[in-house]
Amino acid sequence: MEDNKTWHEKHKDASKFGQRLADSVATGMGSWRFIIIQTVIVIAWMTANVVGFIYHWDVYPYILLNLLFSTQAAYAAPIIMMAQNRQSERDRHHAEQDFKTNVEAKKEIELLIEKLNSIEVEKLDKILELLQGKESKKK
Repeated sequence: MEDNKTWHEKHKDASKFGQRLADSVATGMGSWRFIIIQTVIVIAWMTANVVGFIYHWDVYPYILLNLLFSTQAAYAAPIIMMAQNRQSERDRHHAEQDFKTNVEAKKEIELLIEKLNSIEVEKLDKILELLQGKESKKK
């Protein structure tokens, strides 16, 4: 049975859980949705600490918020780097597949050119035979 999957589908199917998770996290963190949600959370955090009448759990300069951001960055950076490494691997694999396709296409084109040349030579030979036949009939 022939496998009709593209190189990208094969590559994705070969991915392990951690690799797919890293790709998903990097995709999520690199989106406007993430930036907007994080901005809303930061504004809500600061507002709750400024307006809070009873209890300020993280007063200015928001040391707990800075700790949360540092922790997020400490985990996000290696996950994003894993996703970038995987993207480089996908790009490299894609380039290899393109190269193989190009080599095969070049071989096919060269065979077609040879075939066309042989057909052309055969036609020229027949034309020469016909012309020589006419000349010999004239004599």
